[in-house]
Amino acid sequence: MSKSILVTGGTKGIGRAILYRFAQEGFDLYTCSRSQKNLDELSEQLTSRFPGIKVCTYVADLGHKEEAKQFAAAVSSQIVPDVLVNNTGVFLPGALHNEPEGHFETTLQTNLFSAYYITRAFVEGFIRRKAGHIFSIGSIAGLTAYPNGGSYAVSKWAMLGFTKCLRQELLPHGIRVTSVLPGATLTASWEGVDLPPDRFMKPEDVAETVWSAYNLSPQSVVEEIVIRPQLGDI
Repeated sequence: MSKSILVTGGTKGIGRAILYRFAQEGFDLYTCSRSQKNLDELSEQLTSRFPGIKVCTYVADLGHKEEAKQFAAAVSSQIVPDVLVNNTGVFLPGALHNEPEGHFETTLQTNLFSAYYITRAFVEGFIRRKAGHIFSIGSIAGLTAYPNGGSYAVSKWAMLGFTKCLRQELLPHGIRVTSVLPGATLTASWEGVDLPPDRFMKPEDVAETVWSAYNLSPQSVVEEIVIRPQLGDI
């Protein structure tokens, strides 16, 4: 029976790279996006390159509680994935004291609450199976505050705390939980920035690190992965 991975927000950047990396190993893929067009393009590319795998896509805006829960229910009616990657995120620049009204709520709902709802939908299945690996894609912003980070940084600090708590809750059940904390990665969040591409990390490097952490024996877990550009933070 094929193994499976669920990656939220899988049509771009790190999420997309993770899907491709696990597809190389024959995993069936489950993902979501707000854009049907992006999902169709992703599905076509993946099935063309990896014809032996199953690719299931869903339109969902995980910043809305009901859509997050509906997406999780749709997937859980089919499978309990071997790997869950909470990757969905949004970056709205600004300072906490003067960012536009609503930025804080939108950022927390998308970056943090979605992970909470999606994880809760599958944890009981993981516990019954006594196996599974949950990855949370955080950020260096969850370790170090920086100007103009605002609500995004708060959400990533909270994501790290969420993942630490989850690790303690699930370790007796054989479920591994890993926080991934990348620095500046060349994704859509950095579009328009006047910096050369080689100043950033590649999404594929983050994906390779996730794959490596997953491949440890059940007796070991990588609790936190911090990855930075070789030349340091931007």
